[in-house]
Amino acid sequence: MTVGERVTIRISEEQLRLIQDMIDSGRSESISDVIRAALEEYLSKFYSPENVRKLTVDLPKGSVMELESLIKDGNAVSIDDAIRDAVREYTRERTRSKL
Repeated sequence: MTVGERVTIRISEEQLRLIQDMIDSGRSESISDVIRAALEEYLSKFYSPENVRKLTVDLPKGSVMELESLIKDGNAVSIDDAIRDAVREYTRERTRSKL
């Protein structure tokens, strides 16, 4: 990663505790890494291609495990890809049933 500008932010004690829990559990290496990843995700919602609208979807863990299994079996290249395919198929079926 290239060195960028230094920025100071204020976050709540609860946010800091949650970030520290992520680091302690090995899900991230540093506070800066967590903040950068969150900022990147936030900005990507506003600066995506015009033909794309980014959404955040909460799924049950079982559904995520099924999606991961599809990827492992070669039926999709990523969770995003599997979800796009599922939504495309769902909307296609619903559109046909209305006709």
